[in-house]
Amino acid sequence: MEQLTWTGSFSVLNPIFLAALAVFAVSVVAQIMLNFISPAVEMQDGALAAKKSPGDLAVSATRYCFFALIALILVYLVGGIIVPGIENKGIVGGISTRFLPVWIALAVSFALSITFKRSLGLYGKLFDSLIGMIGFAIVMFWVFTGVFSTMDLIVTHDPLGQVSGMKNKSPGEPLAGAEVGDYAFYLLGGDNLARDVFSRMVSGSWVVIQIAPMATLFAFMVGITLGLPAAYYGGKLDTFLSFLANLILAFPVILLFYLLVTPEIVATGLPSYMAAVLFLFPIIFLVVLFNSRFYTQPNKQKIYVGGTLVVGLLLYFSLISQDRTPLNFLPDAIDLFDIPGGVLVVFVSVVFVNSPTVYRIVRGIALDIKTRDYVAAGQTRGEGPWYIMLWEILPNARGPLIVDFCLRIGYTTILLGTLGFFGLGVSPESADWGMTINEGRKLLSLYPHLALQPALALMSLVLGLNLLADGLREESLKD
Repeated sequence: MEQLTWTGSFSVLNPIFLAALAVFAVSVVAQIMLNFISPAVEMQDGALAAKKSPGDLAVSATRYCFFALIALILVYLVGGIIVPGIENKGIVGGISTRFLPVWIALAVSFALSITFKRSLGLYGKLFDSLIGMIGFAIVMFWVFTGVFSTMDLIVTHDPLGQVSGMKNKSPGEPLAGAEVGDYAFYLLGGDNLARDVFSRMVSGSWVVIQIAPMATLFAFMVGITLGLPAAYYGGKLDTFLSFLANLILAFPVILLFYLLVTPEIVATGLPSYMAAVLFLFPIIFLVVLFNSRFYTQPNKQKIYVGGTLVVGLLLYFSLISQDRTPLNFLPDAIDLFDIPGGVLVVFVSVVFVNSPTVYRIVRGIALDIKTRDYVAAGQTRGEGPWYIMLWEILPNARGPLIVDFCLRIGYTTILLGTLGFFGLGVSPESADWGMTINEGRKLLSLYPHLALQPALALMSLVLGLNLLADGLREESLKD
C-alpha cells in the first residue's frame, strides 16, 4: 500500500484552498493596516456621504475568503465521509470518518439546543451569539471525543500499542505487517515508540475532560461556600478567610502546583489529607443549599438533605479511600471506585490552587450585591442568612461566575498540559497531551508532527473555552 495523501481524491481542490487562504491572510493584514486610514468622504446633495474605501474592500475580501475556506473544509470533511476507500478519503477524510460519532452528537446537541433555546435560560441565549456557538462547538467536540474514545469508537489502534517498523513514521503511513481487522494506516504517523499519534491524541482528550471540569467545579464549591459568608457577615470571619486566601495566592500558581505533585510531597500523604478536607465542601454546599430552600417544608427538607448526606458521604469516602494512600480504610465491597494515584493528586492540586481565586471573586461580587434593595427586602421578610446568600445573592452573581468557570477550565487545561510536559501528575504511560508534547519536542526538527498535533489539540480546546466564555459574557450582560 502507498502512503496516504492529505486530501485523497479531493486534491484538485488544494490549489483553490491555498489561493483562498493566501488572499484571506493578505486581506486580514490589509484590513488591519487600512484601519488607520480614515474613509474618504464626498458631498452629495449638500450632505456628507462615505465613499467606499480600500478598507471596506479588504473587509469584503476577508469575509468572502473566510466563507470560501469554511465551504472547502466542509467539502473535505463531508466528502471524506461519503467517498468509499481510504485512499480516496485521504488523511483528512479518514480522520473525519473516524470522528463520525462526534459529528452526529454535535448535530443532535445543536439541533435540540436551538429548538428549545428559549426555555434553557442563559445556556439557550448562548445560541444567539456566533462567538458563543463556535466556542461551544469546539468544547463539545473534545468532550464527545473524550467520551467516545473510552468506547473505542474513534481510535484506530491501542494508544499504548507499539508496532514494529512504525517508529517516527510520517502521517498516512501504511501499517507494517497489518493483519486482518487492523486499521491499515497510522493516520497522523507514529511516535518515537512506534505508537499511533492519532489514537494517542484522541485518548489524551479524556485525560483533560475527566479532570479539568470536575476539579474546577469542586474549586467553585469551595470558593462559594467560603466566599458568601465572608462577604455577608464580614468582620473577623472575613479577615481570617481572606488572610488564608492571600497566603495561598502569595505563591506563584505554577510553582505551587508543581510542588504539590512532586513525588516527595505525594509520599508524605499530604494530597490524601487535603482531599479529605476539600471534598467535604460539595456536601456542605448542597446540604446548606437544600436546607435553606426547604426550611419551611420539613418533609422535602428531610428527603433532600438526607439523600444528599447518604449519597454524598458514600461518594466522599470512596473518593478519599484509595489504594496505596494513608486513608485506605473503606472495604472493597462498598468502595465504589479507585482513582489512579496520579489523577487524584492532580485533581486535589487543581482544587486547592483554584479555590482561593474563586473565593476572592465570589466575595467581591457578594460584597456588591448584598447592598441591593432586594437583599434588604429579604432580610425584612425574615429570610435566613443562608437563604439570602444562596437564593438571593448567588443567582444574581451567576453571569460572572459562569464566565469565570469557563475561563478557569481553560487555565486548568493549560496547567495540566504544563504538568504533563514536566512528567508530573498522571502516569508516565498516559496519552496526556502535555507528556506527548514533551516527548515530541525532542525530535521537533526532524519529526514536527509528533509535538504539533497534541499542541494544536490543547490550543483548540483552550480557544474554545475562551470563546465560550466570551459568548456567555456577551449574553449575560443583556440580562
